[in-house]
Amino acid sequence: MTRVIAVFLAAAALAAGAPEDPLKTLRAEHPRLILLDRDLDPIRLVIQQNPLARKIHADLTKEAEKLLTTPTVEYRLVGPRLLAESRTCLERVYTLALLYRLDGRKPFLDRAVQELRAAADFKDWNPSHFLDTAEMTHAFAIGYDWLYPALTADQRGWIRAAIVEKGLVPALAAYQSQAPWVTARNNWNEVSNGGIALGALAVAEDEPDKCRTLLQDALDSIPHALAAYTPDGGWAEGPSYWHYGTSYAVAFFAALNTALGTDFGLSNARGFDRTGRFRIYFSGPSGKSFNFADAHEHTDLAPEMFWLSQRFAEPAFAWQEQQLLQAGATPEPMDLAWFQPEARSPKQENWPLEAIFHDVQVAFLRSSWDDPNALFVAIKGGDNKVNHGHLDLGEFVLDGGGVRWAMDLGPDDYNLPGYFGRQRFTYFRMRTEAHNTVMIDGESQDPRAEAVIGAHQFSPDFSWVEVDLSRVYHQLKSYRRRIGMVQGQQVCVEDMLASEQPVEALWGMLTDADVVLSGQTAELQKNGWTLSAEILSPRHAVFDLAPATAPAPQAPNPGVKKLVVRLAERVTETDIRVTLTLHRSGQPKPKITPRFEP
Repeated sequence: MTRVIAVFLAAAALAAGAPEDPLKTLRAEHPRLILLDRDLDPIRLVIQQNPLARKIHADLTKEAEKLLTTPTVEYRLVGPRLLAESRTCLERVYTLALLYRLDGRKPFLDRAVQELRAAADFKDWNPSHFLDTAEMTHAFAIGYDWLYPALTADQRGWIRAAIVEKGLVPALAAYQSQAPWVTARNNWNEVSNGGIALGALAVAEDEPDKCRTLLQDALDSIPHALAAYTPDGGWAEGPSYWHYGTSYAVAFFAALNTALGTDFGLSNARGFDRTGRFRIYFSGPSGKSFNFADAHEHTDLAPEMFWLSQRFAEPAFAWQEQQLLQAGATPEPMDLAWFQPEARSPKQENWPLEAIFHDVQVAFLRSSWDDPNALFVAIKGGDNKVNHGHLDLGEFVLDGGGVRWAMDLGPDDYNLPGYFGRQRFTYFRMRTEAHNTVMIDGESQDPRAEAVIGAHQFSPDFSWVEVDLSRVYHQLKSYRRRIGMVQGQQVCVEDMLASEQPVEALWGMLTDADVVLSGQTAELQKNGWTLSAEILSPRHAVFDLAPATAPAPQAPNPGVKKLVVRLAERVTETDIRVTLTLHRSGQPKPKITPRFEP
């Protein structure tokens, strides 16, 4: 109840900053959204002076040239969603419009207009799945505003009409009916408010009454989502939806500042200044994220990190985006528009190697910031009820030697029947068995359960965190999981559980490494590295392998297996202790004294 009250107060405090007439200070001329004409020369200069910015520009230009002969978007639903087409249109318009503004190449202008014409002719932008409408409105807002000086009166007319009829009018109905996303604390809120607000700001002088109402609605609504960053910037929906939601919040704030001269204090929301830290901590040295919930494991680009870096004077935020770009990631247009040449690594900024994000109950331990072979372990408690959540409390992932050893399979196909409904937890990837946890009597966790990270200790030689999972399994009266890192070479996992009646406890860890079993030890090998696993207790437990396959039409998970610890019997009390020690293949396993301190 205390948490609910705190969130309500945080949302109310932000909403109180909204003015009676948000359009009072509207910039008269176009472009006015996110990137003003005065910003173009500094971008051109950084392209000349900075090799990475120059490469981004060259890569974007190649992409824009490919688009000249690429068919336009089509009205094509996948399941209930038009989202893929909306997103494609958005990406193309950003790329073509930005490069036209920078370089003046008319074919880019013409191709952007062609893309907008195709989407304007859609019968609607699928408001029944409102994200589709919000993203398409965003695309049209950028196309209309950024290309405004070069558009004919006729082109301005039909683009503006599409924004109003297919974007703003459905949005008015959604706010009036209090659609679920209006008060949600998740990505739907940020994306819907952000996309619609950009559309309103783009055409505000022509539709002042509608746009004033919509902008006020968005300013009143988005604090609900911003409160979810409290207190330390974590995001309960996982890395993929951190990016999706935060990118739209940043676009909203940036557009407010350029169009109105203020974001009404929204970017001052508690925790938002620290949310880039969450992004950096959840990214492992293998290039993969701690992909809990419906998140894919690859760490994708997030241009909003450049904006956050400038807004909050955090050079480490820019450092991470630069690192990904230098590693060959395909750049996005806003990587160029918001590019920050000044960057410093977390090591240079003296960031600790360990962190706990208390609101979302996720913790991270690593042996180094700058070693690509560093050991990295992340563990979560949290709430099984969160949007996009899996039944994965106690889950961990493990990197070392540039290899992801303990993996999370991520989401399955969103179009599986009932994926977001009653059938969700019948699917393998959502269930507890598909996560690096302990299964009790072969059952999944309670879908309503919560778990908190309690005790922890951080020191140079030994750091650990403990998750209280006592309310996660109805069969258990107590359960604590402790995960630690020893001397940057070994991860130790301890599960201490007790029950009134004997239960079957099955420890498990998903991996795609090659595995050789030998009783209480196992050798995992991949890419020239070995992870040596050893069971320290119970005395008669042994390692085994279990399948990680799922029947069609679910994802089959090829190459993945589950390393499990099988106990000799059902138990009422047990202490499962496993060590995982990293070393190069062919070299002896380091001699490390396991540390399971009370």
